[in-house]
Amino acid sequence: MRITKALADANRVRVLLALQGRELCVCQITELLGLASSTISKHLSVLHQAGLIESRKSERWVYYRQPDATASVAVREAIDWVQKSLADTLQANADAKKLKNILKVNPTALCQRQIRR
Repeated sequence: MRITKALADANRVRVLLALQGRELCVCQITELLGLASSTISKHLSVLHQAGLIESRKSERWVYYRQPDATASVAVREAIDWVQKSLADTLQANADAKKLKNILKVNPTALCQRQIRR
């Protein structure tokens, strides 16, 4: 049920797609979705509780990625379904384009810019 709940929100699906093949810090995810950091935290928490993402902390920053091959079959199949079914949507393509520009910015500078807003 946690996986179903996590995938029931378009923003959480967007996060999952953005993490395909890469790791992103919270600031990069916040910039991509354009939502308040508290909202992003809630979305990341739901995805994490469902096992759909993993996190690691490095100094002041928290980075998220999709789980590795040791994840449960249900988690791997859910992620595979999302990627196969939704990766070529208008929203996913727009996010991929936006993410290219976000990744050009130093994460530290990006986070500091968000704090000033």
